[in-house]
Amino acid sequence: MKRYLCLISLFLLALSCANGQKPEREHFYDTPEDREIFAAYLSAMGDKRTLPLEDLIVETALFFQGTPYVGATLEKEPEGLVINLREMDCLTFVENVFSLARTLKEKNPSYETFCDHLQQLRYREGKITDYTDRLHYTSDWIYENERKGLVEDKTKAIGGEPLVLSLSFMSTHPESYKQLKGNPERMAVMAEKEKEINKRAYSYIAEEDIDRLAGGMQSGDMVGFVTSIAGLDISHVGFLYRTEGRLTFIHASSKAKKVIVQEGTLTDYVKRIKTNKGVMIIRAQR
Repeated sequence: MKRYLCLISLFLLALSCANGQKPEREHFYDTPEDREIFAAYLSAMGDKRTLPLEDLIVETALFFQGTPYVGATLEKEPEGLVINLREMDCLTFVENVFSLARTLKEKNPSYETFCDHLQQLRYREGKITDYTDRLHYTSDWIYENERKGLVEDKTKAIGGEPLVLSLSFMSTHPESYKQLKGNPERMAVMAEKEKEINKRAYSYIAEEDIDRLAGGMQSGDMVGFVTSIAGLDISHVGFLYRTEGRLTFIHASSKAKKVIVQEGTLTDYVKRIKTNKGVMIIRAQR
């Protein structure tokens, strides 16, 4: 009888997947080590799963301190969901932390659930068709995930001023992206997407206003560093972190080559990099 019920359960699970209740993944990239890290995360964080989401995000970010910084880990052909908990750049660090924290809040957290959350964050409709479905510009990432109810852009409410975007970098530098180079169809899609993003209303907090408006920011908020580099929007991301009386952030640092808690303050960091104009503040939604 038990064996019969088990077979029925497996059949129903397969049927639910076939009916589209799980994100479709034609191509999938991970390693046994990624699964081991996920298991270690569940073991280490199990007693913290009742924390508020913003606190769980901070604890998850700190779990990855020392993880190597490696860029371009998503650039696989054909396009598919890449799981890489072994090495991260700034945005994959943010995506992994958000997705792991959400997974830990599930009644029965699993590796598959983590993959589902990650795919929903990384792709425009949570579906993977080709390279252009991935949310390449961070401003677009913010907009689409706010539309899904996963995050909220708090920048304007905190006191930010209007931010006018003029995105063009990907469509005008196709040689920098192997999936665009020699592919006019994808270049055309990206050019149209840039025009669409440029029409949206965004806000940012200028570097001179960060300390004055810091009271509206909280640990666990995603911070995006708005850049003055032509054709781009946000050059770096991390998570805000209040510690030892200062507001700083946790991030995958290309300079330190690993995930770190930034020394100094948020304002110090923004002012030190000449191309930083200010920040955007994004809050995960429960």
